[in-house]
Amino acid sequence: MILNTGGRSDTVQYYTDWLLKRFEEGYVLSRNPLFPNKVNRYELTPDKVDCVVFCSKNYKPILPRLHEITERFHTYFHYTITAYGKDIEPGVPSIDKSIETLIQLSKQVGKQRVAWRYDPVLLTKGYTIEHHLQTFERMAKVLAPYIDRCIFSFVEMYKKLKVNMPELIPLTAQDMETLAEGLGTIAGKYGIYIQTCGTNGDFTRWGIHSSGCMTLDILGGANGIVFKDLKHKGTRQGCHCIESRDIGAYDTCLNGCKYCYANKNPHKAFENYKLHNPMSPLLLGNLNPDDTVTQGIQKSFQKG
Repeated sequence: MILNTGGRSDTVQYYTDWLLKRFEEGYVLSRNPLFPNKVNRYELTPDKVDCVVFCSKNYKPILPRLHEITERFHTYFHYTITAYGKDIEPGVPSIDKSIETLIQLSKQVGKQRVAWRYDPVLLTKGYTIEHHLQTFERMAKVLAPYIDRCIFSFVEMYKKLKVNMPELIPLTAQDMETLAEGLGTIAGKYGIYIQTCGTNGDFTRWGIHSSGCMTLDILGGANGIVFKDLKHKGTRQGCHCIESRDIGAYDTCLNGCKYCYANKNPHKAFENYKLHNPMSPLLLGNLNPDDTVTQGIQKSFQKG
């Protein structure tokens, strides 16, 4: 089983103690977002988890104790650092502080386990194509020696985004082409392997690979694991990732990013945070009398 700790919330930044406690106790409970009274239990032991995948915008809170997980489990880390400021990502550290933390993470876990996510790529009057390319090059120049790859995607225009971010300028096909050309050229200049994630379109002419961000090839190569040759079903259109089990919860991330798909709105997340109990096996609250707990399926993808 591939365990995803950060697909629904930034558990690394805001729920560090809870996350470490779950690995210490060896199990976690995850509430079904569609059927709230159905709860899955997953064993957090090396024989049940092939790889633990993290995704965060700030690893600083967990760095001092991260070894408690990395010494026992295969791991891979997605670190999101974009060109945006507090006007779009209120709870995210500055670019310079994020770069500093990524370098610390890379030195601790190895560059082969760290992917830099530059996504989503979106346009406003302030965040122009020129601004993206200038900022991307500034970051790429510093991060190149410390990352396995760079992953980017273009923003998806879902209904919620039109409400939360009215200043957004829809990307045209030409915008995407210009951005892809620039990002691919800069990545090539600094020897960075660059790929898309969940983005339709062929940009291989700019040296950009099309792949999932969480594939068995990536996770296996980073950890020296030989996985079975399995089809990657993905989670949505354009996604090429292997299936995973997410232990987070929607509407719990306090970063407040305007483009976030996992929060209905920032206020909901702050209200839910009051329900968090670091000692509970659930990210939010505790088990209710009418909850049904089922042992989750934890099949291994490893060969042999």
